[in-house]
Amino acid sequence: MPGIPPLNMPTLTIDGQSVAVPGGTTIIQAADQLGITIPRYCYHPGLTVAGNCRICLVEVEKAPKLQIACYAPVAEGMVVHTDSERTLQARQEVLEFLLINHPLDCPVCDQAGECELQNYYMDHGLYDARFREQKVKKRKAVPLGPTVMLDQERCILCSRCVRFTDEISKTGEFGIFNRGDRAEVDVYPGTILDNKYSGNVVDICPVGALTDRDFRFKARVWYLSSSPSVCPGCSRGCNIDIHYVLDRPYLANGARVMRLKPRYNPEVNQWWMCDEGRYGYKAIDEARLVQPVSRRDGVTHPLTWDLSMAELVQLVQEAQARNQLSQWGVIPSPHLTNEELFLIRRVLQERLGITCDGRVPEQAGYADEFLITADKSPNRRGMQALDLAGPGDGAKPLVERALAGELRVLYVFGHDLVALYGMAMAQQVAQQVFLIYQGSNENGTSRLAHLVLPGTVYAEKDGTFTNCQGRVQRIVKAFEPLKGSRADGEILLELARRLGDPLPCAPSAEIFSAIGETVPAFRGLRYETLGPYGAPLVTEAVPT
Repeated sequence: MPGIPPLNMPTLTIDGQSVAVPGGTTIIQAADQLGITIPRYCYHPGLTVAGNCRICLVEVEKAPKLQIACYAPVAEGMVVHTDSERTLQARQEVLEFLLINHPLDCPVCDQAGECELQNYYMDHGLYDARFREQKVKKRKAVPLGPTVMLDQERCILCSRCVRFTDEISKTGEFGIFNRGDRAEVDVYPGTILDNKYSGNVVDICPVGALTDRDFRFKARVWYLSSSPSVCPGCSRGCNIDIHYVLDRPYLANGARVMRLKPRYNPEVNQWWMCDEGRYGYKAIDEARLVQPVSRRDGVTHPLTWDLSMAELVQLVQEAQARNQLSQWGVIPSPHLTNEELFLIRRVLQERLGITCDGRVPEQAGYADEFLITADKSPNRRGMQALDLAGPGDGAKPLVERALAGELRVLYVFGHDLVALYGMAMAQQVAQQVFLIYQGSNENGTSRLAHLVLPGTVYAEKDGTFTNCQGRVQRIVKAFEPLKGSRADGEILLELARRLGDPLPCAPSAEIFSAIGETVPAFRGLRYETLGPYGAPLVTEAVPT
């Protein structure tokens, strides 16, 4: 069109494949678009270019010397070779240089199995080492703070950690000190690595120089299975991978989850996650409820699932017969998935006519302008979109009605009334009403409740969360629930079936499709349309 300059899209050829990319794109970025992997140590797409490791050298026709692919911009007609004889020889020489003083720590290094020194050496290395001198010795196993351990001998001075603390966390703890073969990475004198995102330096370290003190010596990475999920630590909904071990119960005292790692999502968290979310995984297996119980007259009676569901059904049927379901209250939790909240709405609110309101006082915590939000609930936006977060004071009137004796039953999902309103008020509620608690972990409310139904955590179920930006994202079941617990959705579907009103949907995909058909804010959404990065709500349909 007249007046609009043509878009600068130079075309180049890499290993015989042609690609057109925007001007300013580097060779390594163009190769990534073609699926051609150029080795890299110092380069990271989320950090500025340092260009100091030289493992990404490539041959560019008509250029007198090899070029570093992470820094060299593309040009029209450029022809690049990433596997020519000159390129491969250069990689061998760079690896030989990097390994001159590198210790033979692989058998005891936590990075073994995901170390780029190992991987590139197997692909490009010199197998007949020529170095016969004494290696330079540096400090090993140095705690830098509560989360990270440093081994200076393993460091290849890629400077990723330095750039991360300078550019991303903006806390500036790291520097490179001394020169030549005495150069070493370290924190500045009088400083410790204790920022809110410190664990990310372990993720981006390409070797075993920076390791996670929590994961240290727990398990070899080739024993780990991985499942994509979403961090439930706050409303940001950072994308994560859950790394777990199921077939070696002697590891970490039988715990299943070994660690959480951030998963790239350009719309939410990019490559990063905070330490609070990273190390919050221990709640998956700690203080879990694994036995339905009934409490009457101060005596606790363990129940089977059949008996516990029978007791719940009897309570509902008796209330129906006496027209007393208006004297029931339900407090849903924003830690439940969209699918579970939809079942609460469909089964308890719409079909039984019970008042459901999940708005409780937010337990606001630390927040910053990067990833961490003050709201520590992963799905409050989803609960609002499903119209389970009422106006005004939300669930507080339900608690006040319980205290006034106007409610007969209060059904609480996941929340701890003790933490929200104090022990004295929670005890009064338990004295005034029949208190049902459904949740995954023990808390003050579960210890007061008259009927306890053990639920599951996010790692044990399929579903979706809606983050603070209104982006719906999938969580994927990593492993089966702990024996004795059941997914919250399964409990609600079983309740509907026993009441003679079974729902046509059962798997989470079918429930989510029903949400997309009936809830305006989710209109048209399916699991297939979410993709790896999620999809936004229909914003004009979200209640304000």
